[in-house]
Amino acid sequence: MIDVENEVFNRIATKLREQFDPISVYGEYVKSPAVFPAVMIEEKANSIYQKSQDSGNVENHVSVMYEVNVYSNKQTGKKSECKAIFKVIDDEFASMGFTRILKEPISNLEDATIYRLVGRYTAVVSKNKEIYRR
Repeated sequence: MIDVENEVFNRIATKLREQFDPISVYGEYVKSPAVFPAVMIEEKANSIYQKSQDSGNVENHVSVMYEVNVYSNKQTGKKSECKAIFKVIDDEFASMGFTRILKEPISNLEDATIYRLVGRYTAVVSKNKEIYRR
């Protein structure tokens, strides 16, 4: 199986930690982040890209989708903080070759004092870990 999850997570997490301190960055859903702002980067899909599958059923490429959730609980400016963090994430995904297919605010039903932005990114990844836009 072609897997680039660690590479993608580490690249984005490193960039966020350089630019926002403190910040919590997770590779999975966390109900109660220890520190805000918080970001969750999750690989939500990894499937064989059938157009490049050969007759021996060898996986040459996969189609991947990542979901990113950005949270802020600032008293004032939480929307602006989420947008600034999201821009860094968006720029990193774009520089790796991903296409953003979604960016939207989501109501945080568990705690309305927290602002949340969600984004989704897709790409096709080769067995050599090269990333291609669809």
